[in-house]
Amino acid sequence: MSNFNADTAKLVVRERERERERERETLKMQATERFIRRQQGIGPRTQEEGQLPPEKHENEQETMAKMEVKTSLLDNMIGVGDMVLLEPLNEETFINNLKKRFDHNEIYTYIGSVVISVNPYRSLPIYSPEKVEDYRNRNFYELSPHIFALSDEAYRSLRDQDKDQCILITGESGAGKTEASKLVMSYVAAVCGKGAEVNQVKEQLLQSNPVLEAFGNAKTVRNDNSSRFGKYMDIEFDFKGDPLGGVISNYLLEKSRVVKQPRGERNFHVFYQLLSGASEELLNKLTLERDFSRYNYLSLDSAKVNGVDDAANFRTVRNAMQIVGFMDHEAESVLEVVAAVLKLGNIEFKPESRVNGLDESKIKDKNELKEICELTGIDQSVLERAFSFRTVEAKQEKVSTTLNVAQAYYARDALAKNLYSRLFSWLVNRINESIKAQTKVRKKVMGVLDIYGFEIFEDNSFEQFIINYCNEKLQQIFIELTLKEEQEEYIREGIEWTHIDYFNNAIICDLIENNTNGILAMLDEECLRPGTVTDETFLEKLNQVCATHQHFESRMSKSSRFLNDTSLPHSCFRIQHYAGKVLYQVEGFVDKNNDLLYRDLSQAMWKASHTLIKSLFPEGNPAKINLKRPPTAGSQFKASVATLMKNLQTKNPNYIRCIKPNDKKAAHIFNEALVCHQIRYLGLLENVRVRRAGYAFRQAYEPCLERYKMLCKQTWPHWKGPARAGVEVLFNELEIPVEEYSFGRSKIFIRNPRTLFKLEDLRKQRLEDLATLIQKIYRGWKCRTHFLLMRKSQIVIAAWYRRYAQQKRYQQIKSSALVIQSYIRGWKARKILRELKHQKRCEEAATTIAAYWHGTQARRELSRLKEEARNKHAIAVIWAYWLGSKARRELKRLKEEARRKHAVAVIWAYWLGLKVRREYRKFFRANAGKKIYEFTLQRIVQKYFLEMKNKMPSLSPIDKNWPSRPYLFLDSTHKELKRIFHLWRCKKYRDQFTDQQKLIYEEKLEASELFKDKKALYPSSVGQPFQGAYLEINKNPKYKKLKDAIEEKIIIAEVVNKINRANGKSTSRIFLLTNNNLLLADQKSGQIKSEVPLVDVTKVSMSSQNDGFFAIHLKEGSEAASKGDFLFSSDHLIEMATKLYRTTLSQTKQKLSIEISDEFLVQFRQDKVCVKFIQGNQKNGSVPTCKRKNNRLLEVAVP
Repeated sequence: MSNFNADTAKLVVRERERERERERETLKMQATERFIRRQQGIGPRTQEEGQLPPEKHENEQETMAKMEVKTSLLDNMIGVGDMVLLEPLNEETFINNLKKRFDHNEIYTYIGSVVISVNPYRSLPIYSPEKVEDYRNRNFYELSPHIFALSDEAYRSLRDQDKDQCILITGESGAGKTEASKLVMSYVAAVCGKGAEVNQVKEQLLQSNPVLEAFGNAKTVRNDNSSRFGKYMDIEFDFKGDPLGGVISNYLLEKSRVVKQPRGERNFHVFYQLLSGASEELLNKLTLERDFSRYNYLSLDSAKVNGVDDAANFRTVRNAMQIVGFMDHEAESVLEVVAAVLKLGNIEFKPESRVNGLDESKIKDKNELKEICELTGIDQSVLERAFSFRTVEAKQEKVSTTLNVAQAYYARDALAKNLYSRLFSWLVNRINESIKAQTKVRKKVMGVLDIYGFEIFEDNSFEQFIINYCNEKLQQIFIELTLKEEQEEYIREGIEWTHIDYFNNAIICDLIENNTNGILAMLDEECLRPGTVTDETFLEKLNQVCATHQHFESRMSKSSRFLNDTSLPHSCFRIQHYAGKVLYQVEGFVDKNNDLLYRDLSQAMWKASHTLIKSLFPEGNPAKINLKRPPTAGSQFKASVATLMKNLQTKNPNYIRCIKPNDKKAAHIFNEALVCHQIRYLGLLENVRVRRAGYAFRQAYEPCLERYKMLCKQTWPHWKGPARAGVEVLFNELEIPVEEYSFGRSKIFIRNPRTLFKLEDLRKQRLEDLATLIQKIYRGWKCRTHFLLMRKSQIVIAAWYRRYAQQKRYQQIKSSALVIQSYIRGWKARKILRELKHQKRCEEAATTIAAYWHGTQARRELSRLKEEARNKHAIAVIWAYWLGSKARRELKRLKEEARRKHAVAVIWAYWLGLKVRREYRKFFRANAGKKIYEFTLQRIVQKYFLEMKNKMPSLSPIDKNWPSRPYLFLDSTHKELKRIFHLWRCKKYRDQFTDQQKLIYEEKLEASELFKDKKALYPSSVGQPFQGAYLEINKNPKYKKLKDAIEEKIIIAEVVNKINRANGKSTSRIFLLTNNNLLLADQKSGQIKSEVPLVDVTKVSMSSQNDGFFAIHLKEGSEAASKGDFLFSSDHLIEMATKLYRTTLSQTKQKLSIEISDEFLVQFRQDKVCVKFIQGNQKNGSVPTCKRKNNRLLEVAVP
């Protein structure tokens, strides 16, 4: 392929710029002509007047829009927008082209369909909503190179062609991969559909980035926001192209950064954000301080980053977690784990000699350990032992060995790394639960891969080895899919397939991943074999197996090629990757591949009451002990990469290659050496050569014919036939060699860039000729237009004059007619007026005569009516007087008759009385005494009851007042009446109670029977109502998980002091009594510590003194009694014992034994301990103290 002259290329670019300006002027003239014609009422020009093509006239706005749309990748091009067209193609011209475009703020360049992105390290105005609309639904090569063009191409292919897409973003740290992935997601979110549900899905997808960046990104010497993990996100769409959800996969989190950071770098962002942005309340809850220097895991030399507000970012992350779907308690649990990781770094160890001569590690200061255990809910003794001992389990035995100080520090760091990495994986899974698609219908998928680029450092270790292995696999799939895409396009277009020679890096991938003799397989085999395993033995094994491989180099191999190579140290090996040779330090390979976490630490984490931490270590469950060795880090990553490659091969790939222009993270600086290094390991020149191995340029027939049709007379100005036939005529006319191009079904394929540039040169020359022709036609059109305007002006003036003369004569005739009409109308009006006045006088005279006559008639009728009314009134008065006289005479007669009848009745009654007295007088004296006694007695009793009614005491049952009896014979009646009244008023008092009040009095009665005159504390409890729920669990959000775990009715909820069985010290616990169980829970976290069925409670013991101590004895052999009886101290002892007694009686139908004694025995594990109550020296009102004297005695000092 011959070289293309550089000066000619520059000339072509300048001529294209001038040509585009001339096109703009021509289209403006056409739009102006049509605008003037419409304003003046002149129609489109006819063919005789020299009409300009095309025949279809658009308005000026459409013309100007068309002028802007008809651009191309080749127009106004700075440098070369597509590297496939670069001539000559070498490393120097490649870099110069990138630099030229970078200097003009053109940070995007194509290699075919691949986008090269150079990080500008500043904001550019090329991502506005207007830019999104510019690239929406546009052809890939229609506008200048941009990441939006690739995003739009991928989205439209997914939406319209139902092809799953993936966008692979690669490059080294600081090259802008994370920002590129954000731009892709923001563009897709902007162009897809709208609606409440769709917007919520888009918002959750976008807000997952701040959360993952906080926990997975860190400041490095190369990048202030470097992704320290690989991320692959599948965004799922429905058939309309609207997002439904997504799935995120993470790869190879750099968890070693948790415990150690290189100089000038920071730990993960979330640690600094938490200490800077958390409220004082949250920091106190997590027992953290804002001072970074307090924590060994945080580097101090780079704690603050210029331009980064960690406090504001913390608020952003908390808000993003809420939007994504994290519950408040989940976010708090995550921050508790982060705080625990920070505090792990502050644990320090000291050596201590044992009797057998071995060194054992001990923790220097246990305060940090205590705070960690309180945060996580881990038993302090269990975690402390896990840092001092290691247990190795075989099939039938367990062997426990001590850890020295170095091993203890290793165990601490391993726990911190595993805790953080598992938390990060949990976060990814939790985000996936929130953003996953809720529907099961078939979905379209767009994957976005943001992963490490190829890494070549001064010291390359295991991390760089597997990162470069992943990049080898990506390069392999890139070559395969690129060639596959080329081949499919050739087949689709009917072009004969030409074999393309390229370097196939499958041999390098096989060197690393071969299952039998690959480097990863050798590393796993070395890690699993018995005996002493070191990095040196691993290198020896590599030298034996891989010495003959052409891409493997080692100084200690049998090959004599590298024996004298001083650049290859004895403790290293070198691999010749596709991007160049990389020297790997073998130190740390075995340890990092094992990624060992001692089983004791896993089991300690599983025993945590912290739900999240417990879920992160399922292997710590003693019931699920797996003696198999966990998979190594290398084998896990190899499987993940294989799954990723399999996923990518099912999708249509789109590539974004990110390049870092300088190491200073500064704008306007282009380091050619650094860029050259990245171009090499990204294989960009190789990519260009693959693209150019077949056909360098391809274009659909329609735009090709539209752009070059002026070069042939047969196709200019309009081609009537198919576009392909027009292109064939065009190329034959230009005599382009047949071997330089091929015709596909829908595209023309051009083999050499020189052919394309030749077409552009011819087009430029032709456009100059057309410009001259257009100018000539325009000048003729201008003269004709001026003539037509003058002729039209003459006609208009003559018409105006004729109209004026006619209007003046018409006004004269009109004025004369009006004068004559006014005289005639006046004469007629006066005549009519005279007739109307005469008629009006006649009508008024007739009306007056009629009025007088009607008045006379009315007065006569009124006189007659008045006389008739007077006669009727006189008759009515006379009749009324006569009726009254008659009624009075009748009334007098009736009264006289009634008096006579009454007199007769009275006389008859007196006569009958006299007759009876005469007949029965002889019987009255014999019965008079008895009758008088009965009457008197009855009168006394009646008087007694009436007096008692008025002297009744109050209805209070405790009122002992009662009236005295007035007579002795009423004594028994008086007492019985008092008894009946007392029973009646007690019943009336009881009837007023509610069911709740009845229950309270029943409990108080039960307490009286159990403790009255037995327990000195009882009298002070009588006046205190029994409440039961002293702790409002239902209203406290902190205890939501505890409330959800209890399905039964809660009878008692109170904070008590649980006495430690070992030392007698007290710990606050939540005491819960339900219908069937007794539960103890942690006061801070609400985690249930113990659960005892009531059937296992046998007795309650307490002293007779004024204290709140009591013991709950458990049934021997029950599961709850494994640690022994419970000893508590409570401010509501009487109430708790009474309710426990009543609940146990209701549940078991047996009375619970209540022992009241100043000495009683309790069972602590395997020992029986005597609890003795003594009189202490404390002042009255002080708290009793408890102290463990020895293995058999525990004393309680009561004030």
